[in-house]
Amino acid sequence: MPPEQIESLLRGILEHYQNSFSDKSYGDDNDDRDPLMDIFGITPDLKRENRQYWGRELGMCWQRLVTEVFQANCPDYQPALQINRDEPCDCIVGSDAIDTKYRIGSGDSGTLKKFKQYGTLLSERGFSPVLLIVREDNLPAALTACKTGGWDVRTGEESFNYIYEKSGFDLLSTLTNFADTKEFYITR
Repeated sequence: MPPEQIESLLRGILEHYQNSFSDKSYGDDNDDRDPLMDIFGITPDLKRENRQYWGRELGMCWQRLVTEVFQANCPDYQPALQINRDEPCDCIVGSDAIDTKYRIGSGDSGTLKKFKQYGTLLSERGFSPVLLIVREDNLPAALTACKTGGWDVRTGEESFNYIYEKSGFDLLSTLTNFADTKEFYITR
């Protein structure tokens, strides 16, 4: 698919989230920014007002952007795998079972157990579990649990590099260009 068409699809996703964020009335003192925060003009202070909301919404936006790029550019793309009632990954490209996260901040035993189980489930079915995380400030115990479960964990720029290697589409540059235009800045 031509880059212009992919950008148009991504634009639709970003507009949806821009509208959702604009309608929303709104920690830790992390002032790190990321490409998704930059697109919407979300400041660390605004994000701190409701970390759970922003983490959930930016995580879903990330998932949709990544799966759209893979679906548009990878002939071996498959949608999320379902095992019983669980979806241990967001999509499959070739033999890689890919899950996306905005940030992993939960260290509760249920979350860590799920990461380990899902990695094992995917590996048993012949897939290589790959976890693509936007943020770099993840909980170390959660990352360790993912790696123990067999996940190839990529964070920050490593995630964008993986997407480019698999799809040939430079998502980071595209998101940076969108951020530069301020087209998707939220208003309150």
